[in-house]
Amino acid sequence: MLKTYVALSIVSPAGERIAQGMKTLEIRTWQPPEWPLKDLLIVENVQYLNHDGDESVGRAVALVDVMDVHPWREDEFEAACASYWAEGYFAWVLENVRPIQQQLIIPAKRKIYRLNLELQL
Repeated sequence: MLKTYVALSIVSPAGERIAQGMKTLEIRTWQPPEWPLKDLLIVENVQYLNHDGDESVGRAVALVDVMDVHPWREDEFEAACASYWAEGYFAWVLENVRPIQQQLIIPAKRKIYRLNLELQL
């Protein structure tokens, strides 16, 4: 049965690190419109989508719940699997990670977007 999911595209290998439970914070320059944000579909793709309207091909890797958003702190560097730390970013706290086992190729888009899918968890 098709269900509507809200989705967020994340560049590889960060999506897989979320699915594996290694990456518990997603770092963004912006905040989601509201939280908690339950059943957010993580879509992993291979290129940055920097401009409005940019789109790529991705794959569904996990469902997560964004339970909190706060200014990113330097002591959260490892939880974000980051390569550097800088001020002015937001840390999205990811919980209740549910990896998606099926190989599902879907669109990767900017910001938060909606997809109608039938997922097998």
